[in-house]
Amino acid sequence: MIRNASAVWNGSGKEGKGTLSTQSGVLQETQYSFNTRFADGVGTNPEELVAAAHAGCFTMKLSFVLGEAGFTADSLDTKCEITFENGAITKSHLIVKGSVPGISKEKFEESVKNAEENCPISKLLKTEISSEASLA
Repeated sequence: MIRNASAVWNGSGKEGKGTLSTQSGVLQETQYSFNTRFADGVGTNPEELVAAAHAGCFTMKLSFVLGEAGFTADSLDTKCEITFENGAITKSHLIVKGSVPGISKEKFEESVKNAEENCPISKLLKTEISSEASLA
């Protein structure tokens, strides 16, 4: 399987602007710029997209890990915080809240750690990855 996305940039790094599009069409010429990355401009930025990818990948992997252990989550709600410092992503922190009938706190935390270490985006990122887990 191969998935793709594309970026178009016009102008200098600080004054220019670009667009991002994805194969699925979810992003279609979505604006990004220096301001959307480093200030409060309207549009997206690479770090926000990495956070979305990591949150989505991790949460789906966690659902599979829980299923393999005999549990089905009523809900899993994950926030991913990407730290961008000195021109590099230095950390990805996953905060997950789950509602999983019948699971112990220990088993849930073990499942979270498994998903944190084994989701494809975690394996892709060459940075510190951490997580927090709580049950509803």
